[in-house]
Amino acid sequence: MVIGTVLPDLVKNAHKDWNLYPQKNEAIFVHDEQLNSLLNGWKRHLKVDLLFHSSAFFNDEMAKLKQLLLPILGESPVRPSFLAHIGVELVLDHLLVANSKINIDSFYNHLANVDDEVLNDFLKKCGSSETDKFFHFLNSFKSSRYLLSYQKLENISYALQRICMRLWSHPFDEITVSLLTAQLEIYKLLLEQNYQEIYTEIEEKLNNSI
Repeated sequence: MVIGTVLPDLVKNAHKDWNLYPQKNEAIFVHDEQLNSLLNGWKRHLKVDLLFHSSAFFNDEMAKLKQLLLPILGESPVRPSFLAHIGVELVLDHLLVANSKINIDSFYNHLANVDDEVLNDFLKKCGSSETDKFFHFLNSFKSSRYLLSYQKLENISYALQRICMRLWSHPFDEITVSLLTAQLEIYKLLLEQNYQEIYTEIEEKLNNSI
């Protein structure tokens, strides 16, 4: 269930050309408890994504961050709205980690206990081939304990730069990365005042939909 909730993001990071839709073929998974748990985690991720991105909170926060980013982008090819979208999400991640709202050790312990054969079976039933590449990425993600890097805001800037490099060859120079960290620090102080509201809102909506 835990890895299922992060699997859509893990898949996209490992295989940017993979487009998996297990929720459209539920009958393949529901008769096996472990496969069904993976499916339920996957569906929960999609539902939370939909609730988050359609919320007034997200749209308001994205607009705030966009205004902070516009002055520093200059000649950068990066779209301010794109950077603000991802930026809001990563600063939220930073606040969860920095304020110990999530237990990173517990998360990685869950990932360590995943049965790779079951996960491989799930991916193949989704129509995936060459799952070796996915497991190479997953093992690297687990061993690096990447989420720990989110404790420092400057690492969020470099994460944003790497994401942008998938779309633009030279999204930022080092000066812009430094300016980005400074603007994220300003935004963090604004977001920190009310960031937990969105989690309460989404949790209530999820509970009401059960």
